[in-house]
Amino acid sequence: MSDSSQTNDMQVIKSGSQDPIAGPAECFTGKVQISTLFNAPAPARVGVAVVEFSKGARTNWHSHPLGQVLLVTEGQGWTQCEGGEKTVINPGDLIWCNCGKRHWHGATADSAMKHVAVQEALDGKPVDWFEAVSDEDYLA
Repeated sequence: MSDSSQTNDMQVIKSGSQDPIAGPAECFTGKVQISTLFNAPAPARVGVAVVEFSKGARTNWHSHPLGQVLLVTEGQGWTQCEGGEKTVINPGDLIWCNCGKRHWHGATADSAMKHVAVQEALDGKPVDWFEAVSDEDYLA
């Protein structure tokens, strides 16, 4: 039996069938592993990934043209929209990152964190990346 199957109506991708990649240093601070689970074919534009952050790891500031949904599945993390309060996130928490709003998310300084990320691409682009989150902002 293969790790994935497809018919004209449905595609099944088996758990663990896709190798994770390291989160690139130009987008993340610390050790991050990304397992891109799925990018839908056109005309759909949704993508899904599982992102694992080691203790202290986080995204750069970024935004999504059509927003993003995060579902925390393990550990404890922090998230913050620009100009807002840093918020603790735990397993089962669902986070909506509004369209075009600069934000970051990642593990706390003391706990790793894993989340499922779902976002749509606008003209093929699901995210706009900006500068790294400073240690001062991260630990504030």
